[in-house]
Amino acid sequence: MSDAAVSTRLFDRALRRIAGVWRDMAQGVAREEDDSLEAQMRACLAGRGGEVSARNRAAKLAQAYLVLDRDGRRAFLSTVAGFDSDQDAVAAAYDAVRAATDPAARASAKARLRRVLEPPRTRLLTQFTAIPDGMKFLVDLRAELRDLMDDDPLLAALESDLRALLASWFAVGFLDLRLIDWNSPAALLEKLAGYEAVHGVRSWRDMKNRLDSDRRCYAFFHPRMPGEPLIFVEVALVRGLADSVQTLLDPKAPLVNPREADTAIFYSISNCQRGLAGISFGNFLIKRVVELLSAELRNLKTCATLSPVPGFRAWLDARLAAPSGEPLSEEEASALRTAAPPEAPAPERGEAALAMILAARGWWRDMAMRKAAEPVLLRLCARYLLLESRGARALDPVAHFHLSNGARLERIVPLADTSEKGLKESAGIMVNYLYDPAKIEDYHEDYAGEGKRNAATAVRRLSRGWT
Repeated sequence: MSDAAVSTRLFDRALRRIAGVWRDMAQGVAREEDDSLEAQMRACLAGRGGEVSARNRAAKLAQAYLVLDRDGRRAFLSTVAGFDSDQDAVAAAYDAVRAATDPAARASAKARLRRVLEPPRTRLLTQFTAIPDGMKFLVDLRAELRDLMDDDPLLAALESDLRALLASWFAVGFLDLRLIDWNSPAALLEKLAGYEAVHGVRSWRDMKNRLDSDRRCYAFFHPRMPGEPLIFVEVALVRGLADSVQTLLDPKAPLVNPREADTAIFYSISNCQRGLAGISFGNFLIKRVVELLSAELRNLKTCATLSPVPGFRAWLDARLAAPSGEPLSEEEASALRTAAPPEAPAPERGEAALAMILAARGWWRDMAMRKAAEPVLLRLCARYLLLESRGARALDPVAHFHLSNGARLERIVPLADTSEKGLKESAGIMVNYLYDPAKIEDYHEDYAGEGKRNAATAVRRLSRGWT
């Protein structure tokens, strides 16, 4: 099921749960002669009858949205978007700013301009926060809006306004960081399993293993959405840098005494609310968790990740299929041609041989294929992570996330994820990003300011030799 489909399903389920409350509130709204959606929205903005009436009207609008189909919801959102700034009032306020001759008059005119620039739809959206679960309603509303707006400039403007509101309401200073364990409410654990975006939760036994004594799970929550995690991170307490996610997730693996662990491995970070896309919490979450773990477990020496490289195979496949720009040395190409599957026609190019090896089922279990492919994959992955860019940022989204958060690329690990997904996305490769509390801010500034990607010497050596 796609992320959009999951979002819609969760959204509708949440709406149904509180529909009765909204319906009861809506009954407190007096019947108007014009009961169209636009008229109801105008009544909300007019604020007649005080705060109770305003909440009831907002609940009636939310309840009306609930019963609409996809086209109806798009029309509803278009109506909301239509409550834009008054162009004549904006022009007059702007002229007043230009005409002001003294500082006091100019300050007053600018304040007036800021007020008239704010579209009424932002006040309308804000009124939904006063109803039960109204904040969650708006978060999920933005998720749907992003799916529905297509190239509509008015809906895009509404989405921009709603994003700005949510960014201010969900500033990290307003969020609560909680430790989640096996004693947390079952409903919350079920949500975590549903939101897990990196390594899917297979069963309750799997979930219990992830919350055992040698594990930690932390999540950010908003006070107005206490039962809904915004983002969560899963941590394994181990000895040494982890080199296999299958081992980390194995429920039969022996427990590690947390007091004997010297390394905290962040092996999964999942955003839970599609409606908060583009509003970053991950950097704050990691830094806070590093601080908490360092305070709790004095024996910890290292905080690092075991992270996927989700864009590597797509990038690599395009390189291997290119007719020119040979990415392999002759020695590498010869070894790959020799190791290519014997049942296929012998390839002329090393790039074709590597592509054939990666397409072979279980290639990583064949020692000849693995011996030929692994050093090439590590070198090309180092190139991909350290040198390939999209503008000023690393091409790989996970690399960009961790580098922008102040991590160092510490190690590229072959066959660390041999799941079907791991082999398809990254040829099984994963990465250890190191979070050094003493260097986090410096590394963040290096990447954000200069685009510098800090990496261990061994990783830098791997990236050399590209032709």
